Amino acid sequence: MDLGIRGKRALVCAASKGLGLGCARALAEAGVDLVMNARGAEALEASARAIRDEFGVTVSTVAADITTEEGRAAVLAEAGAVDILVNNAGGPPPGMWTDWDREDFIKALDANMLAPIALIKALVPGMMERGWGRVVNITSQSVKSPIAILGLSNSARAGLTGYVAGTSRQVAGKGVTINNLLPGIHATDRAVALDTGVSQREGISMDEAKAQRCATIPAGRYGTPEEFGAACAFLCSRHAGFIVGQNILLDGGAVNATL
Repeated sequence: MDLGIRGKRALVCAASKGLGLGCARALAEAGVDLVMNARGAEALEASARAIRDEFGVTVSTVAADITTEEGRAAVLAEAGAVDILVNNAGGPPPGMWTDWDREDFIKALDANMLAPIALIKALVPGMMERGWGRVVNITSQSVKSPIAILGLSNSARAGLTGYVAGTSRQVAGKGVTINNLLPGIHATDRAVALDTGVSQREGISMDEAKAQRCATIPAGRYGTPEEFGAACAFLCSRHAGFIVGQNILLDGGAVNATL
């Protein structure tokens, strides 16, 4: 399928690996030029170079922490007038409700709610003026089905979801869509970190920890960054203009709900 976005320009955050990289690669395959951001310069440059070589699109990079004002300023200066924004940032650490104080919540909100909102506010007005734009926020299945040990993530991502629910309907008439992708467990560094926690806590091997988690997923496996990226690219395509303010699960059926 021709996604109809060849020649568009996208900013993809946390794009050096994992789900962000999956999204960047899928957009590049569709002919989209990229501004890629991540904190680690070495991994970021390696990923960008591979995308240039494979897909022949223009790729610029900004190594910066997107959750800080300074980092966002650097990224926005390089991004300019982008047509597509993919918001993404690593989730806060797991724990128990008794572990977290106000500062922990402020950090989680800065990274997973306020940073994407700041980028939306900075870039969507230009999209509206040009009459076309796409925003995809990578959130979490925990928005639909809270995960107790990820209470910081549950809270911050739910806040972003509420913001998108209202804002997306205010900008849709100008040709701009905002939607959220809700990943379940995918084969990324985040999954390794969570499996490591289970392994250490329960005294089992990594393979056993992964098998336990796979058993809770009807698809019987972890998702891949490639299939996640393909879903992101479709939401950014010319075919997705009537999809507004939605929360789309990519979780292998793990969330057991009718709606």
